[in-house]
Amino acid sequence: EVQMAESGGGLVQPGRSLRLSCAASGFPFSTYDVTWFRQPPGGSLQWVASNSVRGGRPTYSDRVKDRFTISRDNDNNIFYLQMNKLKKWDTATYYCAAATDMYAQIRRLTERLGYWGQGTQVTVSS
Repeated sequence: EVQMAESGGGLVQPGRSLRLSCAASGFPFSTYDVTWFRQPPGGSLQWVASNSVRGGRPTYSDRVKDRFTISRDNDNNIFYLQMNKLKKWDTATYYCAAATDMYAQIRRLTERLGYWGQGTQVTVSS
């Protein structure tokens, strides 16, 4: 059974940091691209960051570039999203996802291709 479990969400003040984790199981994690998405309150699902198994640098949306960092630990089947300098508009439900083709997963966002977690809430508020 495939499982994707996010953790690390919560309430944080603007300017502070938070780290999300996603523990994966039930599939060959090291061969999958991993991605974080988010959905703001009342908004649409957005791509945040991705890490491909095919090498190259991680990629980030312009909204989070230079503030967020995606990383992965293939030995323990887990990946992370380090979020620094959080802003109020970062408030959202964050989802971790894995796919054999992250580009298709991102391009066909509403179809939720691949494997997805249940989401973890991040609220940035003073």
